[in-house]
Amino acid sequence: MEKREIIIDLLGSDLGPEEMLEGARLVLEESPDVSVALAGPKALIEAAALPEGRYRIIEAEKTVTNLDNPIEAFYSKEPVSVFKALEEAQRCDDVIGVVSAGNTGALFAGAIRFLLSDKTVRPCIAAILPNMQGGFTCLVDTGASIDCGSAQLVDFAHRGSDFMRRLYKLDSPRVGLLSNGAEPTKGNKLVKETHALLAKEEGINFVGNIEGNKTLSGLCDVLVCEGFAGNQVLKNSEGMAVNLITEIIKYGKTHNVPAAKEIVGYLMSRFDFASLGAGIMLGTQKVVMKCRGSSNRTAIKNAARILTNLSDNKTLYE
Repeated sequence: MEKREIIIDLLGSDLGPEEMLEGARLVLEESPDVSVALAGPKALIEAAALPEGRYRIIEAEKTVTNLDNPIEAFYSKEPVSVFKALEEAQRCDDVIGVVSAGNTGALFAGAIRFLLSDKTVRPCIAAILPNMQGGFTCLVDTGASIDCGSAQLVDFAHRGSDFMRRLYKLDSPRVGLLSNGAEPTKGNKLVKETHALLAKEEGINFVGNIEGNKTLSGLCDVLVCEGFAGNQVLKNSEGMAVNLITEIIKYGKTHNVPAAKEIVGYLMSRFDFASLGAGIMLGTQKVVMKCRGSSNRTAIKNAARILTNLSDNKTLYE
């Protein structure tokens, strides 16, 4: 059996390294053919009493907080967990990928240094979200690149298209551009410039601008935007799903609606952001999963499951 190892960055999570360790425990329970390498404090990892022979330790005591400069942290001499994790992923052939819930900028900088694909200028982070047509939409970028140029957004379109083509076997993924109006004349300077480029770009099936209220309508398979807007789409979608489900629960209880429980169950399975909330870095040599800072142990386990499934698709990392 092929040896497969996942590196989990324990530091930087909002819920603390203990929750990340419990996520690692769930990974080992669910996947007997997978081992983990844990980047974090040695004493803490040893005290967790994980299954013998199923884990190893990458010693690191420091993390990059949201108040730190990721580039300055990268060039410091401190053993930062996320950088140690990515460096180990580059060094070790058995490692199939990295899971982190830490600082996005640090993860991005480390991935560029250690895992950048030969064909990539700059990676991006994609999120796969359920759409109203029963399929999935690849949202790219979701926060790695806040200030982008039009050429960079065109590159995101290619990466998202290639990903959806290989993973979901779509012959010609439809690409939409996030804007404040469907017309080509709508949008800020960046959107207008990008629209003009995408409209004539070879290898891109561009279907035009997509408004915010139609991001998950299923009108496109790949939705392109710069990282600030993409991050807002991602978090607003999650917030609306949670609010909607909460209101249905309240209404079902106060009005004694038996069907409400079944509806809530369906919605929670369809919009389970613990399993869908991890971002996938596109343009790296190995799979890198960026979990939200608030990700719990179940979300970490699910991110590792997605990582394993992605690594099995060899065409994604040719």
